[in-house]
Amino acid sequence: MVEIPESAITETFLAASGPGGQNVNKVETAVQMRVNIRALDLAPYALRKLKTLAGSKMTVGGELIFTVRKYRTREANRIEARKRIADIVEEAHQRDAYRVKTRPSRAAKARRVDAKKKKSSVKKMRGKPKLE
Repeated sequence: MVEIPESAITETFLAASGPGGQNVNKVETAVQMRVNIRALDLAPYALRKLKTLAGSKMTVGGELIFTVRKYRTREANRIEARKRIADIVEEAHQRDAYRVKTRPSRAAKARRVDAKKKKSSVKKMRGKPKLE
């Protein structure tokens, strides 16, 4: 798992909806974590991939925002938010496999055309017979 420095994280607590009964109305158990991605010192490829993975969770200012209100306790929500952040940063560090473009061979093209012709003839036979 990736270590995220405490200096890069800002957390605020919100009133949560969901499970918790009366407790949910009194205690701010939901957590909103903001991570400054510039403080993470990511490689350029990882930064590009992180922006793609994060989508709407990334702000224009370069902050990654996660809001967690899954659990009834503040501490459990904090742990879950840190886990989600670490997971997405770790996934951003994994390089995609290099794909080599290939073209179908002449034989493969011929097989494809033959299969299409066969399918076409089968479908032609399904129609009503013509009376001549």
